Amino acid sequence: MWLGGLGVVALAWAAMGLWQSVKPLPEGIGRAWPVRGVEEVRFLADRTWYDAAGRRHQEQAIFDEALAMIGQARRLVVVDMFLFNDFAGEAAGEGFRPLSGELSQALLAQKRRYPELEAVVITDPLNTLYGGLALEHLEMLREAGIRVVETDLTRLRASNPLWSGGWHLGPRWFGNSSEAGWLPNAMGPGRVTLRSYLSLLNFNANHRKTLVVDSGDDWLGLVTSANPHDASSRHGNVALRFRGAAALDLLESERVVAAWSGVALPEPTSRAVSEPASELALQVLTTEPEAIAAPEERLALQVLTEGAIRDALLATITAAEAGDRLDLAVFYLAHRGVIEALAAAQARGVAVRVLLDPNRDAFGFAKNGIPNRPVAEELAAAGVAVRWCLTRGEQCHSKLLLHRPAVGEATLILGSANFTRRNLDNLNLETSVRLAGAPQAPALAEAAAFFEARWQNGPERHTSQALNGEERVSPWMRWRYRVMEATGLSTF
Repeated sequence: MWLGGLGVVALAWAAMGLWQSVKPLPEGIGRAWPVRGVEEVRFLADRTWYDAAGRRHQEQAIFDEALAMIGQARRLVVVDMFLFNDFAGEAAGEGFRPLSGELSQALLAQKRRYPELEAVVITDPLNTLYGGLALEHLEMLREAGIRVVETDLTRLRASNPLWSGGWHLGPRWFGNSSEAGWLPNAMGPGRVTLRSYLSLLNFNANHRKTLVVDSGDDWLGLVTSANPHDASSRHGNVALRFRGAAALDLLESERVVAAWSGVALPEPTSRAVSEPASELALQVLTTEPEAIAAPEERLALQVLTEGAIRDALLATITAAEAGDRLDLAVFYLAHRGVIEALAAAQARGVAVRVLLDPNRDAFGFAKNGIPNRPVAEELAAAGVAVRWCLTRGEQCHSKLLLHRPAVGEATLILGSANFTRRNLDNLNLETSVRLAGAPQAPALAEAAAFFEARWQNGPERHTSQALNGEERVSPWMRWRYRVMEATGLSTF
């Protein structure tokens, strides 16, 4: 009877894990939104580098722009940010920029200034350790009439089905409490419950990083790789800020997620008018090699979520021809389809350059170099030029792909999604944007300049380093990466 009971539990666990990994996606997930003609778009970047004496230097633009966007809103602000807290792990006390406080204060100030302003903050439940903590800044937002939505991650497919099968059968139904904590919080101060850690092992996330605000009769959108997280304030990140109908597509994409938690985002009182993307813009974003060159000022932009980001990345890489250039700067690169497509592009004569974070540091904790170390070795063996970002505690956190053909239109894809199975295969919630147009258009030219400055070292600006022969990757590390990527038993 005892063995029979264990067998029933194991069968139920396996069946639930299988169901959670293949269940239908909620409506609106993994969508490629319409291609929009866009004329006002800005590339933004946070940069960290070191001088010849080893001193750290920083330039930050992304949250300066986000705060300015909030400061001119009158009717609606919708923020969706993955990490929105001041936790610093083992790096506490290092004098980070208080991004979580700055964003909170900007929202509170604008709500006081314009009481009729509708403000909604969507975030991941990791910030409260899945209900195990009450965070002061989130409570202040709620008290001021700003709606705070902790994403209902149970709507998503299982990232780690080996664990999630059992969790959905049992621990999920016990809820959580912010007043019953007895275990240390590994991310920061306070104590949390065992239920917090049991929830954490699902490895699901709302990993999006977006902002939508009204701007007069128009709308502004921001899509980024940056979090309003104090200990992330030194990270290298990128963003696109844009005006017009694509910003309303971004708002619609957030409407889906807010609705899961019973929050209905208000309908815009006036919809931005934007001419449909031209025939030329549509050609650009279908990544056909024979696309005709557009006038310099014509750009096309498209909002992408979840699996649609993967499709856009693969389409862009596979469309690259001999003589073209593909540049990637990404925090995690692990997706087998993307890696194989990059190697194939290099083999057919595309100049591929890959700039990777060494995966060495995470908020004072040492990391083991997975997945980027084995992936870097694999790509280098295929002839791809690979360099490490030079980091000293901070992370090379951008997620960027830039295609520059020998003749024709450039394509830029950036946003929240790392190039991993979890981020690209409809497991996490993610948002990126695809921008296409003439390479000399300011946003595209600035993205290219960002990559070049990070790839090349100058006498007083050290930003990257070559792969080191001492960093040999063992067969065990290679297999660990493959198993972790395939099964979801990882945090990447």
